[in-house]
This record gives sequence, C-alpha cells and structure tokens, in this order.
Amino acid sequence: MVAVTTTVVKLIPKVTVTDLDLKGLTFEHVEYLAKLTIDNPYPVSIPVTEIAYHFKSDGRVIVHVAIPDPGSLKAHGKTDLDVIVKVPHNALRSLVTDVSKDWDIDYELELKLIIDLPVFGNIHIPLTNKGEVKLPKLSDVIFSKKR
Repeated sequence: MVAVTTTVVKLIPKVTVTDLDLKGLTFEHVEYLAKLTIDNPYPVSIPVTEIAYHFKSDGRVIVHVAIPDPGSLKAHGKTDLDVIVKVPHNALRSLVTDVSKDWDIDYELELKLIIDLPVFGNIHIPLTNKGEVKLPKLSDVIFSKKR
C-alpha cells in the first residue's frame, strides 16, 4: 500500500507594505503615508467594507484605525492602497526608543479586511506584515548629491 499525502494550501490575500514615508506634522500627531499592496489569489474581486489595522513598533500598539469602504480587491491581482497613519505625539516615545537601538523603525502591521458576503454576512480576513524602515543618516541628508 502506498501512502499518499496531500497538502492543502490556504489561499488568503497577502499584504505587503511597499513604502512608509513621513507625510506631515501637526500639533496633535505625526502623519505617515503607508503604501500597501494586497495580493488577491481568488478569481473574483473581493468587496471590502472596512479595513481595520494596528500599527505596532517595539511590541507596542502605536495606532489603531478603521477605514470604511476602501473599495474592492482586484481578482487574481494586486490592489494598491494608500493609508494615512496618524501617530499621536505621546506614542512617539515608543518610536524614539526603537529608533535609538538601531536607527530604523521595526514595525508590525496587523490588518483585518472585513468583507460582506451574501448569506454568510461579515467575514474577517486577518493579514500581518513585519518589516523595518531604515532612516537616513544625517550625513546622507546633508551631503547627498542631486543628479
């Protein structure tokens, strides 16, 4: 008798943070622009009713935001989303602690896509991405040459 093993591959959308840039500064918070790419492996577009996310640094939740009605994820394709991340000044201490260790921001982005399927109702798809944003050195900023 021959043993046959099968592997079940879960097809879930995958999120990637493609860029994270400083956008602005106010008296209340610092704004970052996070560029996300969500890869949908399904042959149909997925209507998203809400995206909820936690942005963490150094193991601490820096910000939690919900984005209502961001649109749909393209079928068998990648959908780009620009997300504004507003970090309150009182949370900057966590970022400063992280930056002081190795001059980068180690982050974890936990997203929850909420989709509304007929008959089934709201379905929550959790997505996670970890990475780091390297910060430029002061000497790089001062002595950079524009070409």
